[in-house]
Amino acid sequence: MSHRTRHTSHHPDPVVTTAQGAVRGLRQGDTVLYLNIPYAAPPRGAGRFAPPRPHEPWDGVRDATVPGPNAPQSERRLGSVDMSPYFGTGWSRGEDYLTVSVWTPEVGGGLPVMVFVHGGGFVAGSTRSALYDGSAFARDGVVLVTLNYRLGITGFLDIPGAPANRGLLDVVAALRWVRENIAAFGGDPDNVTLFGQSAGATIVGGVLATPEAAGLFRRAIVQSGSGLGAFTTEQAARVTGAAAGALGIEPRADAFADISDDRLVEAASRLAGIDLRTGTHHDPLIGLSPFSLVLDTQPADSVATGLSSDIDLLIGTNTEEGNLYLVPVGKYATSTPGDVDDAAARSHPEPARLVETYRKARPEASFGELRSAIMGDALFGAGSWALAGAHAAHPESATYAYEFAWRSRALDGELGATHAVELPFVFDVARLPQLHGSAALLGPDAPPADLAARTHETWARFARTGDPGWDPYADERRATMRIDAEWTRVDDPRSQERQAWRRPAGHRSQGHTIPA
Repeated sequence: MSHRTRHTSHHPDPVVTTAQGAVRGLRQGDTVLYLNIPYAAPPRGAGRFAPPRPHEPWDGVRDATVPGPNAPQSERRLGSVDMSPYFGTGWSRGEDYLTVSVWTPEVGGGLPVMVFVHGGGFVAGSTRSALYDGSAFARDGVVLVTLNYRLGITGFLDIPGAPANRGLLDVVAALRWVRENIAAFGGDPDNVTLFGQSAGATIVGGVLATPEAAGLFRRAIVQSGSGLGAFTTEQAARVTGAAAGALGIEPRADAFADISDDRLVEAASRLAGIDLRTGTHHDPLIGLSPFSLVLDTQPADSVATGLSSDIDLLIGTNTEEGNLYLVPVGKYATSTPGDVDDAAARSHPEPARLVETYRKARPEASFGELRSAIMGDALFGAGSWALAGAHAAHPESATYAYEFAWRSRALDGELGATHAVELPFVFDVARLPQLHGSAALLGPDAPPADLAARTHETWARFARTGDPGWDPYADERRATMRIDAEWTRVDDPRSQERQAWRRPAGHRSQGHTIPA
């Protein structure tokens, strides 16, 4: 369509016309960057608890050269490790924050598109975080889109009178915006890869199970997410009751609508530690966050029925996910047998059998290593194996698995191949100075010279072609690429631990085990 022409050639300020109006971007070498473009109306008042609505058109050219506001959130810290490149600088205030940022090559059309959903425990993070710079993707011929979505109480609290999973609905609205507008930025609306990490990856799994998102994307990448990470409505109601109690209001949408963002953020930060275990379900986030998706059927079970069987999937975890929740807060080296048992009891119907399995699989392991491994699999491993298996059962599209194994030597060498450590390599920003040092994510040593280039190119290749360069994951082999200084193909690399999370076919009572 003519109104979506790219007006970038030989113009000092590149301008693109979207369905809502024109935006002016910023040229950086061969890349053009457009920041803070609205994909939905500002969530104000009662609108914070409603589905996303289209943004009003604007006259003239909107400046898209400076970062904009992000979702209300409190500052988040993880002990002694500096996670500011991951979480960003906290809350940048302003209502018009349901926005995307776009990095695109100066010239070209019909390019593959990648849409990234950030992590942050469903309560933090934004497009402003240093890790999510899309320049390397644009350099390599990919249009990269990052997005903000509602967080915390406005995004994920399950409130009578409001739609559930509003933050996920925002992501679907952003995908609709991409479908309508990305051709004007040089992207191919029929070749969109949705990818996310941590809470963002769990949201991607939720989008795979959302029929309304069908046709909006073609591939998906789930980095350290979970297809078993959703709360039941019963679990979510406990959080809602606690939030309403903290605010002194009735648990209804109209009552929450009267509360300021500041008070909602403050109340959300006081919700940690609610016991969400019920007679039939464990807490899929083992107490780490009171917010997640809220679904009666886990995404892995929905995908098992054939939802998103036309979507190519790349899915994986890091080798030592749980370290991030133990090492920076001084709990790794001091772990006891009781801590190991407690981690198992929080996450599995047969904790003693689970601990025995992990001991057998890791005969030399310290208590810290066992505790971290069980936590990491409770949070990400079991739900990733379940989602991979459910998706691979439908051969209409391909499923690929990876394990990111490169160890950061941060925090006296203990941080390891922890949660989030793959992100600088995926975005090819491992050279960022703030990622290096004894308390920084990548530690004091330089990573292998080509690890970022190769990881990043693999993700871009998957977005272009649907093939990352190794064999698909299927029940008989479970081929997995182990990504380290050397890349190694392994079959079912952690079969003992994986099988410990299996459950009998059709058995859905425990939130945390994998359908056989």
